[in-house]
Amino acid sequence: MSVRTSNRAARLAVPTAAAVVLLLAGCAGADGGGGRSAEDSPLGEYLSAVWGGDDKSTEELQAESDDQNRVREEFIADCMAEEGFEYIPSLDNGGVVYSSDDEEDPWDPESEEWVSQWGYGTVDWPGRDEQPDEGEMEEWVDPNQDYVESLSPSEQEAYYEALNGPQPSEEDIAAMEEGTYEYDWTTSGCYGAADNEAMGEDPYQSEEHAPLMEAMDALWAESAEHPDLAELDAAWADCMADGGEPGFAKQPDAQNSIMEEQNAVWEGAEPAEGEEWVEPDFTELGEREIELALVDLDCREKTDYRDRQLDVQFALEEQFIEDHKAELDAFIASYENRR
Repeated sequence: MSVRTSNRAARLAVPTAAAVVLLLAGCAGADGGGGRSAEDSPLGEYLSAVWGGDDKSTEELQAESDDQNRVREEFIADCMAEEGFEYIPSLDNGGVVYSSDDEEDPWDPESEEWVSQWGYGTVDWPGRDEQPDEGEMEEWVDPNQDYVESLSPSEQEAYYEALNGPQPSEEDIAAMEEGTYEYDWTTSGCYGAADNEAMGEDPYQSEEHAPLMEAMDALWAESAEHPDLAELDAAWADCMADGGEPGFAKQPDAQNSIMEEQNAVWEGAEPAEGEEWVEPDFTELGEREIELALVDLDCREKTDYRDRQLDVQFALEEQFIEDHKAELDAFIASYENRR
């Protein structure tokens, strides 16, 4: 199953339990050997009801998305009317489109054949050339555009502040860049109020469950610094050095080095004032990525890295569930009650 979001959907998006999914996945995103993968995470399975969806048809998921959009858009119209503005609800598209996807997942970074072609999937990846150009993508048309253009500049400014909330402050922008910004629906205008009305308070952000979220953060930190992983990373690093790739202390450092080099190239491609922007050439970096990823893959196989990593992760998660069962059950109930 695949999910497509429009620009409009991204504008309406708020933090959800999907953040928990990313935490659960950790760095063990691929098959760890023995047929296991991060998808078999004990904590992930325990909290599956939070994000759910796997047991629903694409039609059911689409109907839920469309219904949430209808509630949201109608609320926005009422909210904007109270602020003295007109707003035409857009009920033809919820911004999220679900479609069935029967093809096998093309992401297989534990396969030598895959790695030989894509490396880590950083510079190039499966399906990259199949992505539509901006001109080919269906663009959402705002039904309120004509009305907004009929307003004076000052009225337009007031309209968008009522719709989205005030412009972000310098502190907000800095927090966004650092990844520490916390969304607050109460300061996000009619859109924020509508999201809260359509979805209710997100338990993931509530004060009630803050101690559980902090405990989860501690779990990930404990997992990353576990003595067994330190020993495993040391064995992996020795293997990398023997393979001609010294200088990496932990397994994720290898892929991160490619990302850092790519970011540096992008930053260096920023044109000077008056110059035309030229897309950078990543050919050499792509070749370097594959070369490094193949050595990394060989060392992961020699050290049984993924399977041993999952041993640590799963053991810690099982103990976490035992220690925090009451809090986890309350967290799950909060999500079920808001549906």
